[in-house]
Amino acid sequence: MNSQSNLSITWLKPDIEEERWEFFNHPAKQEWYRLHAVTWDLIVAGFDSGVLVPYPRSGMLGDIPVALSYYSYSDYQTYLAKARRGYRINYSRMEDALQKVGSLDLKAPIILSSGEEGVLFSGYRRLCLGWNYGMAPYVWLVPLR
Repeated sequence: MNSQSNLSITWLKPDIEEERWEFFNHPAKQEWYRLHAVTWDLIVAGFDSGVLVPYPRSGMLGDIPVALSYYSYSDYQTYLAKARRGYRINYSRMEDALQKVGSLDLKAPIILSSGEEGVLFSGYRRLCLGWNYGMAPYVWLVPLR
């Protein structure tokens, strides 16, 4: 027997301008950008050609390995559950709202792909929320080349 849930998340196209910090300031992602010659202008130019695709809990999106997606439960414990309070609090607010209302509209996490590789550009907490509630969240997949 499978247990069912009435909880749901509607995934929406995100706004790239709200995610500028991820490109210019996130230290863990800078190497990926350099290795793939990714610039902010390249991301912005390709953003509207992105598509919403389901991302079951995995380090792979189809045939594309996704760097920094931290998909295992032990990753979740390290990077979110035990993270500093300021980072964790936004996840807790989304989780409380989902449980209280039963549904949420969220901007999809963003995955950039270049060649045969991808990186979770933004939205780790939103991704975890879906995964932790047994959902396959949708991500905004942006092919850069």
